Amino acid sequence: MDRRFLTVLAVSLLFALVISGVFYQVVAGSARGPRKPPKIEKRDMVVASHPLAVGSVLKAEDVKLTQTPVEEFPAGCFSRAEEVIGRPVASSILADEPIRDGRLAPRGSGLGLAPAIPNGMRAVAVKVNDVVGVAGFVLPGMRVDVLATGRPPDADSSSSITKTVLQDILVLSAGQTIEPSANGHAINAPVVTLLVTPQQAETLTLAGEWRIQLVLRNGSDRAIENVPGRALWELSGMARKSPEAAALAPSPKRVAVAAPVSVQRAPEEVVVFRGTQRTVEQVGVRNP
Repeated sequence: MDRRFLTVLAVSLLFALVISGVFYQVVAGSARGPRKPPKIEKRDMVVASHPLAVGSVLKAEDVKLTQTPVEEFPAGCFSRAEEVIGRPVASSILADEPIRDGRLAPRGSGLGLAPAIPNGMRAVAVKVNDVVGVAGFVLPGMRVDVLATGRPPDADSSSSITKTVLQDILVLSAGQTIEPSANGHAINAPVVTLLVTPQQAETLTLAGEWRIQLVLRNGSDRAIENVPGRALWELSGMARKSPEAAALAPSPKRVAVAAPVSVQRAPEEVVVFRGTQRTVEQVGVRNP
């Protein structure tokens, strides 16, 4: 037989065997059915059954259990509902969101706004109006600067100053609203509560003797600026002498000027001859 023919025949038989083997593997695998996925170990995790507001105390109906793989269990979460029931909510929690230890306050922290106050901090209320409250857009979660305008002690009316007394202060609540507005609408509230340190609380309380103005700032801007403050006389563009210079300046001297004294002179007599007639006439003299 021709060698070329035998070579082609052998290659054809080899391809036929390979295709047959692949087909057999596919058919045999489908006959055995789908493979079972490996068993994944899971763990219970406590999540919120509905949205939870700041200041609310967790009850049994506020939480539920769900399962998550052990290797994906978030840090700071809980596996038993008993671990979170009775603890106040310090930060708002969404529905089906895992409840973390950082979102809760210790038991006995109080109700309302108290659980949202970190240890070592204080909440101070500031009375505001539409101007001070930046037209109602000072909302919970925003950051503000506090300016105070007034007159220093023993100063005249032109010595009023404006000074930035606090910077980068967190707003805890606007009125009775302690949750940020979801749509960003303004909240007209007569009182704004600020989160401050004990030292800042003293400064803010003392600044209440003057007129307070809140200045809204970008939440990502955490810089503290060195601002010296401005005085009312500076706005006029005129220089002002210091009290020391004014005290040392010589006072103008007063010179007494005597009033002119009028001197009365006696009239003079003049003898006048008109022909044979002789007369004596008096001639008045003007005062100098």
